[in-house]
Amino acid sequence: MMMSEKLSRPQLVITRTFNAPREHVFQACTEAEHLKHWWGPEGAALHVVEFDCRPGGVFRYYTETEEGVMWVKLVYQEIAAPDRLVFVNSFSDEEGKLIRAPFWPEYPLEIRNEFTFTEEGGRTTLTMTSAPVNAGPEDLAFFASVIPDVEEGFGGTFERLALYVEKLRE
Repeated sequence: MMMSEKLSRPQLVITRTFNAPREHVFQACTEAEHLKHWWGPEGAALHVVEFDCRPGGVFRYYTETEEGVMWVKLVYQEIAAPDRLVFVNSFSDEEGKLIRAPFWPEYPLEIRNEFTFTEEGGRTTLTMTSAPVNAGPEDLAFFASVIPDVEEGFGGTFERLALYVEKLRE
């Protein structure tokens, strides 16, 4: 792939298989009472401020860690239970206004995430595809440069999801 093509739309793709039915994994990704148990950075307490899981609806929350408080806003675009979930996430201030990532000021303001869920033999494969939207060339280049770091962070998040959906089976 040529550099100019790569920077036009860098993507992060993560595929993870969970030992749980697709309905359980989808439910864990679309209900506030489940999300607060696994979503977000390792060691962070997640506090739901607003949750409306429908196209155009918003999931707004903040996390508390030793480093401080971080606000995040997700806007749902598509929900096709239990096959597909699409949302745009951003960092925000307390009122929900979009801001730059506190730890990476060069990070794009908005990231589109598409989750697809497939099931085989009672196990669910979740594929997450993430890419910047409404981003300039500098934002795209920075996103491309930090894909390994973002992938590592989501690896921990999806590990917590795996443990959580195992509990749902009990």
